[in-house]
Amino acid sequence: MTKADIVNEIARKTGIEKVTVQRTVEEFMDAVKESMVAGNNVYLRGFGSFIVKKRAKKTARNISKNTTIIIPEHFIPAFKPSKSFINKVKTNKK
Repeated sequence: MTKADIVNEIARKTGIEKVTVQRTVEEFMDAVKESMVAGNNVYLRGFGSFIVKKRAKKTARNISKNTTIIIPEHFIPAFKPSKSFINKVKTNKK
């Protein structure tokens, strides 16, 4: 499902214009991104958490040049679904 599909689905179910739904979805995503860039996690009860994970410094190998490189400590965005969300996906039968 793409962002456009989500916008169409919400517009169809709520009767709100697609332009308004599109703007709302964009603003939601911007708010989540801004919060995570600032180092804050976003918790949505019953859905999941958008969290900032810390990756430790590590040594990696460049096989083509046969050299080692050091990858510094860094942060990455991650999503952790809620238990109820996980259970719904697990019990989904197609």
